Amino acid sequence: MARDRFAALARMNYSSPYVALPMRLTVAENLAVYGHLYNVPKLRHRIAELAHEFDLETLLKRRAGALSAGQKTRVALAKALINRPELLLLDEPTASLDPDTADYVRGRLEAYRAESGAAILLASHNMAEVERLCSDVLMMKQGKIVDRGAPDALIARYGRDDLEQVFLAIARAGKAA
Repeated sequence: MARDRFAALARMNYSSPYVALPMRLTVAENLAVYGHLYNVPKLRHRIAELAHEFDLETLLKRRAGALSAGQKTRVALAKALINRPELLLLDEPTASLDPDTADYVRGRLEAYRAESGAAILLASHNMAEVERLCSDVLMMKQGKIVDRGAPDALIARYGRDDLEQVFLAIARAGKAA
């Protein structure tokens, strides 16, 4: 990777609710900019495909700065998938989404992984999401790994309710640091 970093970067993408898209650009313009950065072939078709997949058709002409938090999350996910990455980095991919939309997005991510063979690296405090999307979990506190295992093994070790509390305690400790 050190010798051909740009080739590696072209094969990955990311989404985070904490990284804003250019607010003055419309949703379509944002997706087009990222599509051009990644040299996406048949870009208009790809944007239309993602707009349909993430229910963005009615938002394509709206400025990113005028979107709700949930709409921004869906646009960010479409942006992350614009180049069909082999490695998808996701930070809280269902933040600000209503439960039905979050469930749909998790399903789309599972389908994308199955169709493409992509690896997904996920950061989340949502245990249901972690269980559904992850095969291996690293639990971190203040930048240090405090436990590791498959979701079912961690649940067996801590119990479902206790594990949720561990996640919350880790999240609180991370914000306090």
